[in-house]
Parts: sequence; C-alpha cells; structure tokens
Amino acid sequence: MMNYCMECGTELEGKYLENEGMILYCKGCEGYRFPVFNTAVSMIILNQEQNKILLIKQYGGTDFILCAGYVNKGENAEQAAAREIAEELGLEAVGLRYNKSEYFGKNNTLMLNFVCTVGSESLDRMTDEVDQAEWFAREAARLHIKKGSLAQRFLENYLE
Repeated sequence: MMNYCMECGTELEGKYLENEGMILYCKGCEGYRFPVFNTAVSMIILNQEQNKILLIKQYGGTDFILCAGYVNKGENAEQAAAREIAEELGLEAVGLRYNKSEYFGKNNTLMLNFVCTVGSESLDRMTDEVDQAEWFAREAARLHIKKGSLAQRFLENYLE
C-alpha cells in the first residue's frame, strides 16, 4: 500500500470521495491517490492444432508454470504477451485472446491471462531465461501445472 504521495512525498491519509469511498489523499497536492500496482501477462500457449499446451520451468523452479512477464511502459497487454513469447521461447504468436485476470498480492501485480496460439512447436530458439519447456496434451497439462498456483487457476478456467 502507498503511504506517501508519489508527486510530493507528503504522507497520505484516508479521505471520503463520493461514489468511491475511502481513498488515499495528499494534503500537499490536494489530490486523491488511487492504488498503484504492477501489470503483467501470462499465457496459455497452444500449438496450431490447439491440442497441446506449452508449460515451462524457470529460475530453478521444479514445477511447470505458464510463460509470463511484465507489461512495459508504452505497450498494451496483447503486445506484451506476444513479446514475452518471442523473447523467452523464440515463438511467434499468431492468435491471441483474453482468458481471465487476477490480482496477485504477493508482488502487487494485476495478472492478465491470455490464450495464445503459436505458429510452431519448435523450441530450438528458447532463451536461457527458461530452464525447460514441454508440450503437453490438454489433460496432461492440467496434471503437470504447479498445484495451487495462479497458473493452475488460469489453466483450469481455460479448460472448463
């Protein structure tokens, strides 16, 4: 939670705003300060036939998760999803649609999940940011994804 104004550094306090409720307020700037959070994307990556799902392991993790990354300033979420797939896996997104979003409090991030179809199943251009990537049949992906994770909730939403 923000405690100080990002504009002038004055300590913020709660103040009632009609139709909004209690909102942080800066006496120095005389303005309301709405929550600030990170924005990221995660992707359920499908092959062209849409019968396989790509899961990854990264940063030394032992569980399979979804490809994900932060939205950069100046880009929209769809651009970020395609960029992350290209950067991490060397694959081109040829189709993309929104799936679900969820706020992830652990790192103050709004996660926007997309279902993306890629043009190739080849993983020969994968970067060292990804430790392992593997294509799974739809039900096998459900069994292998990290249990209790945000990635699992996004995948389950897609599969249902």
